[in-house]
Amino acid sequence: MNAQEIIRSIESEQLKQDLPIIYVGDTVRVGVVIQEGGKERVQPYEGTIIAMRNGGINRTITVRRIFQGIGVERVFLVHSPRVASIKVVRRGKARRAKLYYLRDRVGKATRLKQRFDRPL
Repeated sequence: MNAQEIIRSIESEQLKQDLPIIYVGDTVRVGVVIQEGGKERVQPYEGTIIAMRNGGINRTITVRRIFQGIGVERVFLVHSPRVASIKVVRRGKARRAKLYYLRDRVGKATRLKQRFDRPL
């Protein structure tokens, strides 16, 4: 067994199995584990997926939302223990892999058409 096979076998144990099928353009609610003092709680973060990187255990999604008139983007490691859950709120119709053009848009211009051919 070479080194890459060993790494792959260790990573496969850490992968989450209960993830929904997500696409760029979808609006998702990500449950993030927050530590405050000695307590842990799950805080939802809802926004549109504008980018995805698929790399096994290093798979990330970039979620963008508008908070108090300012665009906020967070990058989540999908298989991280800090991500408690991912729920698809609505499906968006995107014709490209990265939606970075949404950064330049404000208000209603940031809306994406909804898709109904993929289940939630």
